[in-house]
Amino acid sequence: MATTRTANAHWEGPLLQGEGTVSLDSSGIGTFDVNWPSRAEQADGRTSPEELIAAAHSTCYSMALSHGLAGAGTPPEKVDTRADVTFQPGEGITGIHLTVRATVPGLSAADFEKAALAAKDGCPVSQALKGTTITLDAALA
Repeated sequence: MATTRTANAHWEGPLLQGEGTVSLDSSGIGTFDVNWPSRAEQADGRTSPEELIAAAHSTCYSMALSHGLAGAGTPPEKVDTRADVTFQPGEGITGIHLTVRATVPGLSAADFEKAALAAKDGCPVSQALKGTTITLDAALA
């Protein structure tokens, strides 16, 4: 069954001096402030499109890796994933680096590396972001 999730953005003013909000409507968990300095310089208590992409990617990747490991008969005890999305003004998103550490009883480091790479390629968010370079640092905890 297909699902659709919804977020809304509201912006006022020109890019460099303007400001806005993004609301996570499907979950109803909140509205967050955005502006250009929070995107291109310091967050200062605001979010950015890149941070929201990092949240989506780290979550999707963890879920994909967990699913792949369980399907292979080695379910993880835990998976911790960090996504660093790099934004360069004038160029856009120049790369995403995933760092994953997992506890998977009975799994070799080599088999974990294979599962981690498969999850990177198979994660729906990774597939949606194929226009950028995605790198991976994966290790058992």
